[in-house]
Amino acid sequence: MSKGRIVKALSGFYYVRMDGELLRCRARGKFRKDGLSPLVGDQVEVKVLEDGTGMVWEIEPRRNAFARPAVANIDQMVIIASQAVPQTDPFLIDRICSIAELKHCDVLLVVNKCDLEPPGVLETIYEQVGIPVCCVSAATGEGIDQLADRLVDKLSAFTGNSGVGKSSILNAIDPRFSLSTGEVSEKLGRGRHTTRHVELFSLCCGGEVVDTPGFSSFDGEELNLEWKAALPETFREFRPYLNGCRFVGCSHTKEKGCAVLQAVKEGKIPASRHSSYLRLYEELKDLKEWQQPNGK
Repeated sequence: MSKGRIVKALSGFYYVRMDGELLRCRARGKFRKDGLSPLVGDQVEVKVLEDGTGMVWEIEPRRNAFARPAVANIDQMVIIASQAVPQTDPFLIDRICSIAELKHCDVLLVVNKCDLEPPGVLETIYEQVGIPVCCVSAATGEGIDQLADRLVDKLSAFTGNSGVGKSSILNAIDPRFSLSTGEVSEKLGRGRHTTRHVELFSLCCGGEVVDTPGFSSFDGEELNLEWKAALPETFREFRPYLNGCRFVGCSHTKEKGCAVLQAVKEGKIPASRHSSYLRLYEELKDLKEWQQPNGK
């Protein structure tokens, strides 16, 4: 048996990096019977076959796993945003931040196109709540070295709404990618999807990165009872106030004596963050056990 990491999954094949070489593998049938699928980012044991291909034999315990996109063992979620065209809705950022907190991932917010439009309110909001912000321009190279430093020795997942420059930033960090970047549609104010599958890349700066198709990939299957129960805790700036509410079981939406609402009123919690919390709360509040994907 040999050990490696799955770096790409495509058309039923898993491409495992072992000692700098890629081995094309199938997964043993046992995983299907157990309802378990190998994921990009998995550390695995591989049985090398006589024909030069391999079989994914065992999956080592995961730090975390995401259903859509299908990735595992993410250390850091890198959210690419923009204040230029297309302008990122803070709710999209907050949604991903909440999921990342649920999955025990660090978060790094990268505001691209700062040569066209300064980060402004985004930088103010997220630095206030303790989420690091890196301002860059893929076009001019501004901030790219600082961003690369934050990726060293981590497996990071890049995500962001279409057109904000995920692929352009990856190309600026490491030109070996030569990823297609697409053009932003001026008419629609958004970009065309250019990433076709989930793939893990080794960076010349010493980290690894997964490029994902966009914010929409984190919808649907991530709606679950675990997220519903933990939602207030996934907003990190809420945590100092959660035990200070007048009533047990406070939803932090409209109750009298809610310490979170008081903190919002006093400016200790950004209003936009609480607004995002309310939208997520409405999405999740009526979710029942039988509505869980795969019965989970």
